Amino acid sequence: MKKQRNQSHQRSTDVQVQLHQRVTVTIKRLGINGEGVGYYRRKLIFIPGALPTEVVQADISEIKPRYLRGTLQQIDKKSQFRIAPRDAYANEVGGLELEVLDYPQQLKFKRDLVKQALSRFHPRGFEKYDVRPVIGMQDPYEYRNKAQFQIRTDEDGRIIAGLYKEGTHEVVDMETCAVQDPLTMKVMRAVVRMVEDLQIPTYDEESNTGILKTIVVRAARNTDQVQLVFITHSKKLLKQHQLIWRIAEELPEVTSIMHNVNPGTSPLIWGEQTMRLAGSPTITEKIKGLSFSLSARAFLQLNSIMTPKLYDLAGQALELASTDRLVDAYAGVGTIGLTLANQVAEVRGMETIPEAVEDANQNAATNRIENAHYFTGKAEELLPEWEQAGWYPDALVVDPPRVGLDQKLIDTILATRPRKFVYVSCNQSTLAQDLVQLTKEYTVDYLQPVDMLPQTAHVEIVVKLTLK
Repeated sequence: MKKQRNQSHQRSTDVQVQLHQRVTVTIKRLGINGEGVGYYRRKLIFIPGALPTEVVQADISEIKPRYLRGTLQQIDKKSQFRIAPRDAYANEVGGLELEVLDYPQQLKFKRDLVKQALSRFHPRGFEKYDVRPVIGMQDPYEYRNKAQFQIRTDEDGRIIAGLYKEGTHEVVDMETCAVQDPLTMKVMRAVVRMVEDLQIPTYDEESNTGILKTIVVRAARNTDQVQLVFITHSKKLLKQHQLIWRIAEELPEVTSIMHNVNPGTSPLIWGEQTMRLAGSPTITEKIKGLSFSLSARAFLQLNSIMTPKLYDLAGQALELASTDRLVDAYAGVGTIGLTLANQVAEVRGMETIPEAVEDANQNAATNRIENAHYFTGKAEELLPEWEQAGWYPDALVVDPPRVGLDQKLIDTILATRPRKFVYVSCNQSTLAQDLVQLTKEYTVDYLQPVDMLPQTAHVEIVVKLTLK
């Protein structure tokens, strides 16, 4: 009896609370993931979907020694900045966590996120940093150029496609999505109907059986070309020929159909093997007048509308001269370096993925840019090699993934000391952490946040650094 009581009645170190207990909480602020933050009997509680100043009722969903998590059940006092979300599942799936918040308030929150991160990590002189107001979108919807939806079969035998419900592997069927480019959703829903009509087996996570796991749709906003990728559990995609024929008949905008194989129960969406099923292996997007070929796994900013603005800001911060040698680290398919190539003497970029380097050099050739060259490898290894050979960079732009800069690269930057340096970050926390070391040699002139992902808690930041 005592054991059973302990299982059903979890106790934290400072407050007694039960799972699924209903509590009333006043929300003080938003957390870094966009959830409401308040206190229940002086203990921190996170409630997704709740907004500052609101008084809400929530069911306890998770009990930890230092905090609680709750599921929003009722709003007793509503924020003046709460708006009706365009998507019914805004509080269920990731990527829509701020859809209930008025857009100007989203921008204020994102600027505050940057300031909070600086306060947490204390890089040199952070109190005096010029953190500028966030540059937002005129229309903060229908911007996302890529949809990556899980495909499953529900209890009624219907094919559903969408994102996982927060904290679970339960797929929420998404007929619409307000942040997606309408073309991605048109293709996604049409292909899901085809999969259902052709009775192509979908993946079952519990039994690790079935075939079709994920459908990825990427639309090039400025060329209207669409790439479709089927990610499967097995190498065989049943009824492949009928599926390709229907896509050709019904979706002429799809110019590239690819097949990626990801067997097993890995949490990673992509597998190592990608094959062409029909059309071209790439699609073409245009950015600032340049054409870029995009293979299935090539990185591109998800917001095609704001990407030119982001690159303009990076270029302005670098203050490039025609004699400069520019290094484009974490180069992807060369989008940043190639858009700046006409302002400098030479661009050298690097990327660890060989296919991306191939794409980047091909993109340089396609756009007749002769002063840009891309190499396979890590910046922390290539930069010292180039310097030993007598090639010294004047300017550096880095655009790393969310984990921030590799420690070896930070050491290399501090050793090579390029005069001009711009850090483009998609994670304010790892940025602030990296600035702790970078400010040994560099002064932070300003931080310019840019809203590349409206309705989410993410913010992109362009940081101008000057050598001391």
